[in-house]
Order: sequence, then C-alpha cells, then structure tokens
Amino acid sequence: MQKKLTITVDEKVYKGLHSVVGRGNISQFIEALIRPHVVSKDLEAAYQQMAEDEAREAEALEWSESTIGDVR
Repeated sequence: MQKKLTITVDEKVYKGLHSVVGRGNISQFIEALIRPHVVSKDLEAAYQQMAEDEAREAEALEWSESTIGDVR
C-alpha cells in the first residue's frame, strides 16, 4: 500500500529534481534513496515470506471476507 506524503524542499532542490529525475519519477527516486535507511531488510523479508505462505493468505482472505458484514 502506498501513502501520499507532502514534503517541503528548497526551490533549487525542487527544480533539480524536475530537471534531473523527471516529473513522473520523483516519488520512486526519493523512495529508493530513503528505503534502506528506514525499512529493515529483516522486516521486508518477513513480509515477503508471509505473502508467499498460501495457506496463511487464504485464511486471512477468508477472515476478511467474513467480517465484511460487520461494517455498517
């Protein structure tokens, strides 16, 4: 899941991002720079392992589908 983030940068940095990275690539560029500093590799591997567990994913889907009627 992605989240939107608003940040403030110096005007020269802003213009540099647009000219060097390109308008449509700024988010990916910043995320690639920051990710190693804020996301633990162990945590990322654990999430990947959980996603590959088909039985767990099926159980989670069944649970989430069964709770849909609880929302009012």
